[in-house]
Amino acid sequence: METQVISPLLAHDEMAAPSMGWVLDKLESLPDYVGLFEAAFGGGPSVASLGSAIALWERSLLSANSPFDRWFFGGESQALNAEEQSGFALFRGKAGCSGCHLIKEKYALFTDNGYHDTGISHADGHKHLTIPIQIEPGRVVLVARDLVESVSEGEPSDLGRFEITLRQQDMWHFKTPGLRNIALTAPYMHDGSLKDLNQVVHFYNQGGKPHEGQDPKIRPLNLDENEQASLVRFLKTLTGDNRGALIRDARHR
Repeated sequence: METQVISPLLAHDEMAAPSMGWVLDKLESLPDYVGLFEAAFGGGPSVASLGSAIALWERSLLSANSPFDRWFFGGESQALNAEEQSGFALFRGKAGCSGCHLIKEKYALFTDNGYHDTGISHADGHKHLTIPIQIEPGRVVLVARDLVESVSEGEPSDLGRFEITLRQQDMWHFKTPGLRNIALTAPYMHDGSLKDLNQVVHFYNQGGKPHEGQDPKIRPLNLDENEQASLVRFLKTLTGDNRGALIRDARHR
């Protein structure tokens, strides 16, 4: 995590800082940080201490005690209703979601930390004609993709883990995300191409977008509309009960 911190700071499509030297100079010039790095790390801001500081804070962002946790681990039989419990049965059974989003006997991270080709990079309509652009807080407009691309950087490659390993077998493989607080993190998939959980479940229900190399675990699920709705209801039970405290803490700091 300490090294991952650096990439977003410099990436053109994220924070786009010109260099780490610029970032460190910026930190040293901000009165809010005077003395904080010295007190915590024994010296002023550096690449190492900046990475450590952000990684340490990220590791504090733990969210649990969700309705699922209280039901599955805590034994509260009423924490999930009948439809949500049905969705859980589908998650572990017919839908097979837990094959990648793992649930253990004593804990559930909802990820195998592996990389899979789910077919999302081949999905029909993947390259939308319009792009939602937030022009001010609370106001989003749809802008023609061609117009956006004509005045911005070209669209980055979307080859998954292949971009790191350069191994053909890693083409279009993306890391399995954890599902905790999934109801709060729309849009979905690595590229944000699916706007809500209903679309996500529908995508997997149809078997992704079959093509050579797609993970064999991705197959048509044959869930009816009620089953799909139950699965979505279950996913919404993974929201921790301390999200408000985490948000307040982040804004306070």
